[in-house]
Amino acid sequence: MATRLRLQRHGKKGKPFYHVVAADARAPRDGRFIEKVGTYNPNTNPATIEVNHDRALHWLQVGAEMSDTVRALMKYKGVVYHNHLLNGVKKGAFTEEEAQKRFEQWMAEKNAKVQSKVDALASASDKEKAARLQAEQEVNAAREAAQKAAELEAVAAEAAEAAGEEAVEGDEESPAAEESPAAEESPAADEAPAADEAPAEEPAAEEAPAEEPAAEEAPADEPAADDAEEKKED
Repeated sequence: MATRLRLQRHGKKGKPFYHVVAADARAPRDGRFIEKVGTYNPNTNPATIEVNHDRALHWLQVGAEMSDTVRALMKYKGVVYHNHLLNGVKKGAFTEEEAQKRFEQWMAEKNAKVQSKVDALASASDKEKAARLQAEQEVNAAREAAQKAAELEAVAAEAAEAAGEEAVEGDEESPAAEESPAAEESPAADEAPAADEAPAEEPAAEEAPAEEPAAEEAPADEPAADDAEEKKED
């Protein structure tokens, strides 16, 4: 039976959480397993990895295979390097004490790198929070300034309105405005009908018939014609 170290998925949708298990290679991914050797949470930064070092090393020593993701996790936690050192001890390359010393040195350097990364992330997070807080303070200050300006404008508008009402009341009460009927009582406008009275003298054109009596007086010549006729008869 081939044993394989692999991930077994847990967690909710969009928030996966994995168990690192030793299981039969023929078993389903989320099916039966032989032993749980650790957990892997990729939702944090950096990712949270917990591994039972001794049991994971045991499975590697007995020839268990690893999936690609589990291999990366085991390298990160130093299990693969420790297995490499133990294989060197078996071959006589160095002693077990030397292997343990090298492994401890490697783990110290690795932990220092991880801690520096954590500190850098924490510092960046603190800076981001400080910048966000400063931005919020600036927004609040601008909002307060705008509110104060609006209040001052409202007060100024009320003062201007009150001053305008007082001015209107003063104009209504001032007798100068009431005693200036010059425009209403100006006789020049009342005497203007002189132009309207001109038509009264126009009947001169209607008196033209005075020439007609001349035509009516023409009969005065008729007796002269009668006298001429009488003379002829004589």
